[in-house]
Amino acid sequence: MSSLSLLREYLPILIFLGVAIFMGIAAVGLSFVIGKQNPDSEKLSPYECGFEPFDDARSKFDVRFYLVAILFIIFDLEVAFLFPWAVTLGDIGMFGFWSMVLFLAVLTIGFIYEWKKGALEWE
Repeated sequence: MSSLSLLREYLPILIFLGVAIFMGIAAVGLSFVIGKQNPDSEKLSPYECGFEPFDDARSKFDVRFYLVAILFIIFDLEVAFLFPWAVTLGDIGMFGFWSMVLFLAVLTIGFIYEWKKGALEWE
């Protein structure tokens, strides 16, 4: 394959990348030129609300915040898997149905385990 035919194949991609890079640089440049830039003391303070921080920003978080976030992700993904399953249920047949029943059973057992261990209790 010659370099000329290779250039013809990739020319639209190169043009697209050139236009995209130009538009990105132009948008950033125009925001500096047109944008109003007169920061005041409140804007330059640690918080934009104007209040000084009460504590150190590197203070430790309670592990329950992370636990709730992880549990949310797990059960949010469960719901995300239910939508395509429900749409294709007629096509996947009984194997797909029982696979999802098994998936939901494992998640239910995990949820009951977390509940019994007190992971969902907020004191």
